[in-house]
Amino acid sequence: MSRKLPLGEGETARTACARGSLRAGVVEKTGEVLPTAALTQRVGWAADLVNGMATELLATHWNDADVDRLASGVDAGGQSLPSNAWMALRRLGWAAAPAAGIRVNDRIVRMAQEQAGRTLRSVKWRTDLTAGVIKTWPAEPGRRTPGEWDAVREAVPDGRHLPPSVINSRTRQVVAYVKRHGRRPADVFELEAAPHGARMLLLSACDGQQASIARGDDTGRALLRLQLPVRPDPRSYQDWAWVACPITLPPTIPPGAVLHLPTLRVHQGRVRADLAYTHAVPTARRSGHAVALGVDWGLNTLLSAGAVRLHDNGKISALGAGSMFRAAGVLAKQHRLRRESEHLHAKTGHYERLMAGDAQHPLTGRQHVLAEEIRYVSGRRSNLNDALAWAAARWAVDQAITAGASVIYVEDLRSMEARGMSRTLNTRLSQQVRGKVVERMRHLAAETGIAVVAVPARGTSRHCPRCLVPLRHRKAPDRPTAPGWKWAICPNPDCGWQGDRDTGAWQRIAARGLTHQTKTVVDRTDGSMVIRSVVDELETKAVVTPTTTKTSRRDRSKTGPTRPRSTRPAPRRRRAPSPTGPSGPAGKRPEGHASTGRRWLPRAAHRHQGVTTISTPTTGHRPRGAALGAGFHLHAHATPPRWAHSMPDATSCMGSLN
Repeated sequence: MSRKLPLGEGETARTACARGSLRAGVVEKTGEVLPTAALTQRVGWAADLVNGMATELLATHWNDADVDRLASGVDAGGQSLPSNAWMALRRLGWAAAPAAGIRVNDRIVRMAQEQAGRTLRSVKWRTDLTAGVIKTWPAEPGRRTPGEWDAVREAVPDGRHLPPSVINSRTRQVVAYVKRHGRRPADVFELEAAPHGARMLLLSACDGQQASIARGDDTGRALLRLQLPVRPDPRSYQDWAWVACPITLPPTIPPGAVLHLPTLRVHQGRVRADLAYTHAVPTARRSGHAVALGVDWGLNTLLSAGAVRLHDNGKISALGAGSMFRAAGVLAKQHRLRRESEHLHAKTGHYERLMAGDAQHPLTGRQHVLAEEIRYVSGRRSNLNDALAWAAARWAVDQAITAGASVIYVEDLRSMEARGMSRTLNTRLSQQVRGKVVERMRHLAAETGIAVVAVPARGTSRHCPRCLVPLRHRKAPDRPTAPGWKWAICPNPDCGWQGDRDTGAWQRIAARGLTHQTKTVVDRTDGSMVIRSVVDELETKAVVTPTTTKTSRRDRSKTGPTRPRSTRPAPRRRRAPSPTGPSGPAGKRPEGHASTGRRWLPRAAHRHQGVTTISTPTTGHRPRGAALGAGFHLHAHATPPRWAHSMPDATSCMGSLN
């Protein structure tokens, strides 16, 4: 199979990953069929061998000098290091070997070196960040002055665009170390212990002598061939055998995509395969957009989004009223799990204080039970966050596709942090899934060539989207008893705009993105698109023009001829008398508001509601007959039927009200 992907005009190659599983395998030499349990056992033996060598390699080179040497990108001779981590480690002479008496091939060693090399390369950023924080240690770690903020941003690489929450979290980590040891750490290697290797197989570091993958006649299936040990401690090459594993490809992998060797993990008694593939997608543009989707974040309403259009004359107009992604039920469950996790952590901390490091304490068993419960609750929270992030991202991308937008402008909240509340409440407000939603949004939008750009969040909910005048926030008119200030009114008499503050926010975000689209840059750290700052000259043009002209109520002059009326209008009600009650399951409609489908009301209606029943009002006004009702008309206030109060028929000859 060709490894080169053909690309057309306006297309680019995109590498993504899908999740699959290995359910069975066949030993090619003997024809033995390996069920799921046997295959999982053999993959676990190979992962343990790789994990042991990677952990030993990390512990050996977990120091500042070796990490700087690897991050420099050149070897001792001044030549550039290869991009593959295992090749870079071999160029530096950092070898790995299995335990005595264990025989593995060179590709197994490659996977261990690749895993360790990736980890050591990623720690360089944390090294520079920790060094900058320690070098510019503030007088009050919990509250930096503006001068101290400038100093720490100058000491940290690319610190001007770094979120303050990252610096604060690293500061809190150093403060915890100071409380335990009475001094500040020298570097991140003293602050953090050497990590352990992951129990997985990075087959991407191998070649055809260890593993290969190819599609068969069916485009929805692939065959993975790899060498696995037949025992946990292979003593010779005879203890390794080729195993063929069929894989059912997920439907998200296109038929023409190029498959790469996956990463295998053992999870809950099964072998999970992270299938990497490359396929062609439309190229996302940084500028040149005419229709954009603005996305605003909310606390109860997770997302508010709407589309705007940039016309040739430079004016911006909104396309519709927008929509909202509400996840109140999911967020309520998330908060319940968070409270439960906080309670379990507090109880575990109390047990630790009572035990005082005594391993034989009677509370040791209870502490282990609480630790298992904490892991279980944490797993549920993680799964719930992932599901919510995928659902919100899919909704936002679908909104952009429906509106025909070529870009999604998202409010950049990296520079904003929850402040002004207690420490616990600030932490709760910061524990949101916004980062995951944006990451998934970029992943899904890349499939259709839609760019996702982060714009500054300054003043998006404060100023009017039509005249940029500061808004006045108050309670919503349709929900006067609801807490909060969701409704925004523009005090400018020439504008008079009012609406939900989230609606004005997404209009401001989309308009700001369209006017600043030439200022879009690509972040070097993760390749994302972002607008760094707001230009005042361009900001004055980021206003949304109303699509309809405002008519004056004072001018009541006619604009056309009067519509002709019939000389004999239709009567409001028929003149023929109607029966006084239902005579059977079929027949004429009875007079009044009685049901035509049944001869008696359900028991719930007899027991809980009458003909004038509505829900119990929350205001001081209490209409006649207000009580807790049942049925579809729970919130309807019905007028009394005609048979309850005899009224003269004085409107039978009147004209129609329609």
